[in-house]
Amino acid sequence: MFGFAEKTLNLPSRKHALPGREHAMIVTNQHFVTGRPIQEPFPDNCRQAVFGLGCFWGAERFFWQHDGIYTTAVGYAAGLTPNPTYEEVCSGLTGHNEVVLAVYDTTQIDYAALLKIFWEAHDPTEGMRQGNDIGTQYRSGIYTFNQEQAREAESSRRSYEKTLRERDFDPITTEIVPATEFYYAEDYHQQYLAKNPAGYCGLGGTGVSCAWSAD
Repeated sequence: MFGFAEKTLNLPSRKHALPGREHAMIVTNQHFVTGRPIQEPFPDNCRQAVFGLGCFWGAERFFWQHDGIYTTAVGYAAGLTPNPTYEEVCSGLTGHNEVVLAVYDTTQIDYAALLKIFWEAHDPTEGMRQGNDIGTQYRSGIYTFNQEQAREAESSRRSYEKTLRERDFDPITTEIVPATEFYYAEDYHQQYLAKNPAGYCGLGGTGVSCAWSAD
């Protein structure tokens, strides 16, 4: 993945964001690992969650490996440029984050379990980076689809931050905002580490367990 240590670590204004394009990325609507669709419609018992936790190659693998996850996909979210390309996102001029879409079966797993995966899979205290990956597209983020998801995300952040601070970590920098348009990334990014088992993954958690519960 791109490091781009020299680029700005500030999100662009709408005035300075790249213009993008009208047409969406064409992707293969089949998960490389499970064979299930990665685009809507999804089964009625499924819900969507979107997370940013650094390089989306490794982030996606964390989720598809868990029971109860119906399907996953990688893409770009929380930005300004319509239908961006990977190169545009890496420029820092779209405002997007690299994210994973996790579609979960509510009869097998709940949103709280996904939050635990999210918090433990990366270091949420690093700002506009994750390890050696530096840039606005590597920021920690939770993008919520309803008030219940937002409430649980905020509650889990407060709890996990308290736990981390007790172990001398910096404050959590994770943004929690309503989900906007999810733009699918290029085909070669989808399930990348299944297609390329020796591929790059720069994610590393804090080693601190998230003991928060939604109950």
